[in-house]
Amino acid sequence: MHKINIFLPFLFFLMLFGCMANDDQGDEQKNIKLDNKSAQLIEADNAFGLDLFQRIRATSNEENLMISPLSVSLALAMAYNGADNTTKTEMETAMKLNGLTVDQINNSYEMLVDALQSLDEEVVFEIANAIYYQEGFPIHQSFLDINQSVYKAEVESLQFGPAAVDIINAWVADKTHDKIKTIIQDLSPQARMVLLNAIYFYGTWTKEFDEDGTKMNRFTKNDGTITEIPMMSKTDELEYTANELFSAVKLPYGNGQYQMVVMRPEDGYTSTDLVKELSMEKWTEWSSQFSEPQKVQVTMPRFKFGFKSQLNNILEQMGMEQAFTSNADFSKISDEKLYISEVIHKTYIDVNETGTEAAAVTAIVFEVTSAGPGPEKIYFTVDKPFVFAITEEDTGAILFIGEVQNPEYEE
Repeated sequence: MHKINIFLPFLFFLMLFGCMANDDQGDEQKNIKLDNKSAQLIEADNAFGLDLFQRIRATSNEENLMISPLSVSLALAMAYNGADNTTKTEMETAMKLNGLTVDQINNSYEMLVDALQSLDEEVVFEIANAIYYQEGFPIHQSFLDINQSVYKAEVESLQFGPAAVDIINAWVADKTHDKIKTIIQDLSPQARMVLLNAIYFYGTWTKEFDEDGTKMNRFTKNDGTITEIPMMSKTDELEYTANELFSAVKLPYGNGQYQMVVMRPEDGYTSTDLVKELSMEKWTEWSSQFSEPQKVQVTMPRFKFGFKSQLNNILEQMGMEQAFTSNADFSKISDEKLYISEVIHKTYIDVNETGTEAAAVTAIVFEVTSAGPGPEKIYFTVDKPFVFAITEEDTGAILFIGEVQNPEYEE
């Protein structure tokens, strides 16, 4: 059995930064170098994302799901700048940011976002943030300033009501290229602020799948049901790993800085078993074990789906409790008593022969209180539910992570 090497840090979802280092030649690919604090933040974000993904999987009945750890982390980081006392401490615990100062967190995210968006000219990676608040509601200018300067947030006051809902959803649709068209349905009379993060990713495979090679193939679900679905296929030089739990390949996009890690459970195991084993320790160990590129024939499904989750209860379980109560302390946002009424997360992904298009939106609604060499060719056939992640090579940041139990693809 091959001694495996793993899938990358998901996600997703964290990343980072330090500074971008360009090779001397203008056409050479760019790389991201991390300073110690940036590396610490990425590790915290990845740990947060893996924990969040496991908890959502454990509570969701959806066959297919995906989250963007980076989107959730960025939205919470913006809100974190307005928290104080116990609320602030609990957010640090939930986000696994203990040991980092507010300035270190903000500086690292600023570098990260700038670096990720300019890393690969062949990959579209866009990050946008916004703050919409009730017209006339007193928000501290210092809170708006830090989010505008560090997180490049668009800030606008609105008369909250149906028209404001339309404006907010239009922003979401625009920033996700219409892949996610709505994030909120209405605003309660107590709503005073909506904080938003949107991420959009479009990457073509470094070597595309041959559309003529897509054929019907058997796919066995976790319950043993067998279906016939279209499977893409290609042979390429790819990093590969295998162990007793799963085998995995890295499928690169563009110049190779971004990649999708596809993890197929070994016989006797399911994708659910794989998700349960995820931890930062194992993720790091597995990531270090990928082989040098070798010839691999990849056969896998196309898939396309959307997913939505309300994160209030899960974030509370992770230690962020006070923020959702009338005792919340967001005094660095406003002198008025604010608490978080909703954290909503929506994602979309389309994986086909050409590449991958993915998007994520996180909305935080604030309300006022009432008061070694392998064989010559390796066959990697994803014929059962699997886990995937889109990551960045230099930082190990997890941009997106998901599980596919029922690959569907509607044209």
